[in-house]
Amino acid sequence: MKNFLVHSEDVIAQMCDEIGIKSVEELFKQIPSNVKIKGLNLPEGISEMEVQRKIKRCAKSNKSDYISFLGGGIYNKFVPACISQIANRFEFNTAYTPYQPEISQGTLQIMYEFQTMICRLTGMDISNATVYDGGSACAESILMACRITKKYKACVVGHINPEYKTVINTYSHPQNIEIDWIEELPSDTSKYACILYQTPDYYGEIIEPVKKDDCLLIVCTDVSSLSILKPPSEYGADIVVGDIQSLGIPMNYGGPSAGFIACREKYMRQLPGRLAGRTLDKDGKQAFCLTIQTREQHIKREKATSNICSNQALVGLCSALYLSVMGEKGFYQAGYLSTKNAHNLANKLEQKGYKIKNKNFFNEFVVETDDSNVFLSNLERGEILGGIKLNSKEVLVAVTEMISDEDIEKYIELV
Repeated sequence: MKNFLVHSEDVIAQMCDEIGIKSVEELFKQIPSNVKIKGLNLPEGISEMEVQRKIKRCAKSNKSDYISFLGGGIYNKFVPACISQIANRFEFNTAYTPYQPEISQGTLQIMYEFQTMICRLTGMDISNATVYDGGSACAESILMACRITKKYKACVVGHINPEYKTVINTYSHPQNIEIDWIEELPSDTSKYACILYQTPDYYGEIIEPVKKDDCLLIVCTDVSSLSILKPPSEYGADIVVGDIQSLGIPMNYGGPSAGFIACREKYMRQLPGRLAGRTLDKDGKQAFCLTIQTREQHIKREKATSNICSNQALVGLCSALYLSVMGEKGFYQAGYLSTKNAHNLANKLEQKGYKIKNKNFFNEFVVETDDSNVFLSNLERGEILGGIKLNSKEVLVAVTEMISDEDIEKYIELV
């Protein structure tokens, strides 16, 4: 355990002497004293056993059994128990960051299978092996469209997730890309590199994107909705992006998650992130490797499509396992139950006198209340997280396959 002990005074003096200073304080003398912390006010150290007892006492104060109707991009979805068990197997554990072509065949194969699954769901020709999240996927896709079209103005139509909007603004500003945020598509779109729609949008409404011949169409989708909705390729999408949290990833207080970008084959050279490919080795056996190297670690920086040099390989692994375990039938059933439960709750709220702001939705809708604080407080007293407060009157409610008929009845009773 000696590696975990603080340095002794003798060791500190030896280190300071080696670099030519008299004390550790002298090492930080260039930092103004008015910005230095005057002590951390920490308690005295205690044993590991005492720490465990204290943490357990703190953990008991958490309310972890609330029924969740929260959404807005992170959803309470059923996660088969076998996923974490498989993902934690030693074959997937490595001390080596998996970003080079020589990484394990198992990890590469999972990347390849994940890409294949995303292509089947979206109807696109090629997909990358994840990016950080749905927001970075949206932003990267706009940059990608600008590189393809040589136009540096983009249009985002309708109600996009506000977190995605923030990430898009962060990405586009230093690139001098102008973003128009509009409610409805203008008649003249020739000045835009791309049009981006989110469907279902942030308020849960299912939007049918309009394809224009003079710019690219980017569709941001809730990938779990593709269990029952038609793929974006049928809208004429050129690029499809989204977040994969709803594919077997727990809510985890909002993260981590992962995003994906899929596109038509002719745009694959501009696709950011990692792409795994399958081939045959000299013995005719199946082999996997990273291919279509578009990242700055592999090519000249000025030719790189993105400065993202990492991805969410573990999250992508869990999503690939989820889709494999659920299968086509199970995936459809989860989507069907989410929609059925959501429309059931919406109908019961209407019968009780509440107004539902949208009708054409997958599993998320906006309910208009007299007072959103009172509405949510009444539910919270019954150990229900009733939704996300949008404003003083409106609440965004999400329903998944995890919600039972009894949960819906309890929701209606409390409001």
